[in-house]
Amino acid sequence: MGHIGLDAIDPRELGKRLQAARKASGRTQQDAAEELKVARTTMTAIESGSRRLQVAELARLALLYGRSVGELLRPGVAAEGFLVQLRAALDASVQEAPGEEVPLLEFQAHCEDYVALEQLCHAPLPSNYPPQYSLAYVPPKAAAEDVANAERNRLGLGDGPLLNLREILEYDVGLRIFFLALPSKISAMFAYTETLGGCIAVNRKHPADRRRISLCHEYGHFLTKRYQSEIAVAGAQYQRSPQHESFANAFANAFLMPASGLSRRYNELHRIREGRVTLADICTLAHLYFVSVEALMLRLEDLRFLSVGTWDRRRQQGFRVREAQALLQLPERPDDAEEVPARYRYLAATAYSKGDLSEGQFAGYLHVDRLEARRIAEELASLGELTEEGMATSVSPELEGPRLGDGE
Repeated sequence: MGHIGLDAIDPRELGKRLQAARKASGRTQQDAAEELKVARTTMTAIESGSRRLQVAELARLALLYGRSVGELLRPGVAAEGFLVQLRAALDASVQEAPGEEVPLLEFQAHCEDYVALEQLCHAPLPSNYPPQYSLAYVPPKAAAEDVANAERNRLGLGDGPLLNLREILEYDVGLRIFFLALPSKISAMFAYTETLGGCIAVNRKHPADRRRISLCHEYGHFLTKRYQSEIAVAGAQYQRSPQHESFANAFANAFLMPASGLSRRYNELHRIREGRVTLADICTLAHLYFVSVEALMLRLEDLRFLSVGTWDRRRQQGFRVREAQALLQLPERPDDAEEVPARYRYLAATAYSKGDLSEGQFAGYLHVDRLEARRIAEELASLGELTEEGMATSVSPELEGPRLGDGE
């Protein structure tokens, strides 16, 4: 498929994309009109699709908005209301700091590109969405335990650690998950439309264990407030829906560290240690669940295995988690921090190999240069294809510490 030109895209669709790009860049119609040296009413006509753009005009607008011409012309799926919902959530949650723009348009573009790739490959992402769970008349923490248990049972996950969380939520639930460079105070974002389904962006600059909590936090919002976009801000005071925020926080912990499995493992440690569970044991247990030591200890406090305030006391006494983990020599967990999920990359490579995408378009979908795009294509091709029996047709050749005590 060659490079799509202005004649191949509906002017109304292009107008919507230009309007979204303009708003995301913080520009007004007057700014754009001055850039093109036309009247503001002409920009209104361009954005409504009643006046066609010239190639040179499109190039100037793309530069003004900080987008590429290819991105604005790329075949895709329109996400009605996606950006509007997120902008409303952003305005209600946080004020953008200078130099820390929240990439709402980038998030939308990733989601639209994902659906476009599925259409090219005739491989829609199966959605296994449950009906929305109600939080009415149930305390948030109690509701979180119930919903976390229900979801684990629905998905057949048992009560053990979930190391491949991103893949589970994508393949078993049908969520589109991206790791983007967000401002440091923003943990994650969630939005839903009928066209794109449930979409989550997690701050890739945060540590892996924190990203997992953020991902589950947004999953909790998807399960209970599907049609209301949300932006999670660290340390924010939520005036509008404190019940839903309390639920989402508790749900993340309950889903990653289910009470039944964690209780069984902690009790086994207690028996083996004859009641002398140590901080080293806690660090090892946190590593098993792929969560922070703080998150695990607070969860054990909630379950009454440790007295309330244990984590705060240990921290005040100078307990250094990183030093303890280094002494224990715990192996690093595999961490998929790629901007787009593996399935997205495979779909792009498949479309490219079939000639449905040019090399430039393939690189654009993966957000890399052409040299890196070639390397990725060769790497994915070397893995071969799966037969009906699930076998690959070819295989790449690369292929002791302070005592916590009974009451704590």
